[in-house]
Formats: sequence, structure tokens, C-alpha cells
Amino acid sequence: CAFAPQHCITAGSIMSTVKVSTTFGQITLKLRPDAAPKTVEHFCKLAPLFDGCCFYRSDFVIQGGLQRADGSSVPNPLKPIPVNETHTGTKLSNVRGTAAFGHWDVPDAGNSDWFINLKDNAHLDSAYGGYAVFAAVDPGDAASFATIDSIARNILEGGKPTINFVHVE
Repeated sequence: CAFAPQHCITAGSIMSTVKVSTTFGQITLKLRPDAAPKTVEHFCKLAPLFDGCCFYRSDFVIQGGLQRADGSSVPNPLKPIPVNETHTGTKLSNVRGTAAFGHWDVPDAGNSDWFINLKDNAHLDSAYGGYAVFAAVDPGDAASFATIDSIARNILEGGKPTINFVHVE
């Protein structure tokens, strides 16, 4: 994985759609820089590093990051997101199909682990300072939701679905 921040930032503007190709199909996410511009920019800089990584968690979210299915990790060249944008810009709730970065108790610590909500998780809007939503699946995108649900089932069965590539348009 080569670090290429220009992967989804073109002429200073952030592209609007992310296509996450996985072993179970494609997930299309619409980026929301109106709600979380720094978080969107951070995701865009990390996007090329997710190629070949996996989703490893499935409970009320599916979560992935810079971990590979074989247990190895991709080095992260970025510092954590500088500010938790949960309460800035356009307020978006953690509902089914939205994406946010995971973090520990320190709200500003999100870095490379991100998740997609499998159900409405309004408690994540305020837990540990909140989890800022930076992207969402279009509510009418049945194919993306089917892929998300397939990934969730596979993880529960012991699998580690792989991200083939992340392409930002």
C-alpha cells in the first residue's frame, strides 16, 4: 500500500463518493464534508492504505482499519484526527449505513479504525464525546446494504472479509 494523499483530494476539493470493493461486493458511501470536513479529509488520505485490509468486527457495526486478515497491520503515517467533529457543522446521527471513525475514551483520538453502523446507534452520537459521522450509504442503495449485511454475517462466522480497494470519485 503506497501512501498517496491525493487519492481523493483533487485540486483542493474532496471528492463526493467512496466505493469500497470487498470480497462480498461493493459499498458506496457518500462523503459528508458539510458535517465533518477534517474527518472526511483524514479518511481520504487513508483510503489507499485500506487496500488489502479487512473488516474484523461485527456486532452493532462492522469495523475495519489497517489490519489484514493474516494479523499483520499496515503502518499508519497519519496523526489522529485533530478534532472530534460530532458537534460541529451539520449534525448527523449514527444511523444504519452511516460511517464514523472509532476511538477510545479520548474523543479526539480517531485515526485508522472506521465503522459502518448496522443499525440505528443514536447512543454513539454522545458516547465518549460522540462518533462523528463522515459518510453514509444512500438509504435506497439496496446492493450496498446487502454487502454490509453479508460482511457482518461472515465475521460472525469467523471470517475476515477483505477490502480489495477503496476508490474515491
